[in-house]
Amino acid sequence: MNAKPSAKRAPPKSGKASKITKLFVLDTNVLMHDPTSLFRFEEHDIFVPMMTLEELDANKKGMSEVARNARQASRTLDEIVSASEESIKHGIDLTVPSHELATGRLYLQTEAINNVLPSSLPTARADNQIIGVAMHLHEKLPKRPVILVTKDINMRIKARALGLDAQDYFNDKVLEDTDLLYTGSMELPANFWDTHAKGLESWKKEGRTYYRVQGPLCPDLLINQFLWQEGPQPLQAWVKVGAGKTAELETLIDYSHTKNAVWGITARNREQNFALNLLMNPEIDFVTLLGQAGTGKTLLTLAAALTQTLERKLFSEIIITRVTVPVGEDIGFLPGTEEEKMTPWMGALEDNLDVLNKPAEEGEKAAGSYTGDWGRAATMDLIRSRIKVKSLNFMRGRTFLNKFLIIDEAQNLTPKQMKTLITRAGPGTKVVCLGNIAQIDTPYLTEGSSGLTYVVDRFKGWPHSGHITLQRGERSRLADHAAEVL
Repeated sequence: MNAKPSAKRAPPKSGKASKITKLFVLDTNVLMHDPTSLFRFEEHDIFVPMMTLEELDANKKGMSEVARNARQASRTLDEIVSASEESIKHGIDLTVPSHELATGRLYLQTEAINNVLPSSLPTARADNQIIGVAMHLHEKLPKRPVILVTKDINMRIKARALGLDAQDYFNDKVLEDTDLLYTGSMELPANFWDTHAKGLESWKKEGRTYYRVQGPLCPDLLINQFLWQEGPQPLQAWVKVGAGKTAELETLIDYSHTKNAVWGITARNREQNFALNLLMNPEIDFVTLLGQAGTGKTLLTLAAALTQTLERKLFSEIIITRVTVPVGEDIGFLPGTEEEKMTPWMGALEDNLDVLNKPAEEGEKAAGSYTGDWGRAATMDLIRSRIKVKSLNFMRGRTFLNKFLIIDEAQNLTPKQMKTLITRAGPGTKVVCLGNIAQIDTPYLTEGSSGLTYVVDRFKGWPHSGHITLQRGERSRLADHAAEVL
């Protein structure tokens, strides 16, 4: 159930019996997760317990994302309270402070609440005190729905065991079901050309074929969405003009052919071909690649980055960053410079560079392949001089000019962190986000609220961005089978 209800409130104090609105009791982690949550409950009222304020105060120190959010939530509460002339006890109208996003009232705990909890729950714990406040309100307002909103699963279980209504905070979710997430590609129905042949136009330009079609699918086609069709006349194209009565399609460059190899790498399947068309197109500034382990996200991106940086000179250097969330125990403080500290997190980079710098087989000298150990060592030194590994912690305030910025493991970023990173891009910079939303290691982030899901949904249809979800693993038969059965 969503913590952003859709029922509309009747005009306050109109003389008629107004519709009963809900009262949401906020846990601290909701405010620390989203400081704007105070304005996200539309016409419903909010109650902030004293213990929530105490926990905000305890978490405000430091430079972490949680501490920043705690300070922001405290500032927002201060602005609401200090700007209002209404009594806190009777609630503060949120219409003006929220710029009409919310029309409910904010209540702060103004009186001591006697213990109403079972003796088995220790009252010294902050979570239990907040549950106690919700129980008190539930008893005091029997005709009104009182709902505890918390990101803490165990707290929700305890509240429900005591007969209270408890919910997760869903407002930050981009999608309820990640199966509905935009995949970036679509298979055309078998009768596509029959239903879209009316007024069909076709022309060639710079070795590519263009089609202008009109029909029932055209309003749903997004710019840079990939379309494909199997059969006697297979088609792989992408939409250049869409979301209207007509659509323009452009055929793709075939990167599965060795003549179009990118740093010696060719596309092994349809989705990889789509990805390389996005990565190699200078008109695309922002690319998102989703896919499980072994689908080739990092390899394809590095191959495209090296080709465009070292051969075509489109970018001055490659910058790689990732969120340092460990899967196992953390390895503590690491010595050395920023780059040396980041090295343990960049094993994937080393693995892919080894593949990209392998010696060419006899008779097939691919671009980017060199013979002899001396040649390989010199190439690796050249590559390393152009690749910079940066930590996310030092990104704020920077501007990247003519850089190829790769954000690895982007599923562990919050939407706010993702915005901070992408807005670093200056003129001539290309940003590529890689990730697998099934492998989120950050607490409080889910598939629906990840920053990667957020940007995929928000950027779809922009002419200078593209997305593709890679489906097939290309590591080995062992890795593919493990992904299926484990």
